[in-house]
Amino acid sequence: MKDWQKQIMVDIKDTWKWKLVRERDGLTKYSEDIKWIEWNADGTFKQSHSNIDEGLSLMMSPFNEFFTWQTTTVTEVLENTDNLIIFRTENSIYELSKL
Repeated sequence: MKDWQKQIMVDIKDTWKWKLVRERDGLTKYSEDIKWIEWNADGTFKQSHSNIDEGLSLMMSPFNEFFTWQTTTVTEVLENTDNLIIFRTENSIYELSKL
């Protein structure tokens, strides 16, 4: 890796504020910001929320067609503290940490 590439990676890492880990396979994603998305009955976007709740999906920034990760709908919140949220979706269990 070239020096300029290393510097870009350092700069990107410094902006990460959230780390998401999927339990079953250890898949790990990082992002600067997160949103909890509410959907209409037809599956279209309804509104975004700043806090987790059942029925919402997690979306990790950037918030455009190139988003980092989006979960399926949250079915259960297992733990929710200032720096850690553990939740179950329709098909996975995730651990979301504030960095």
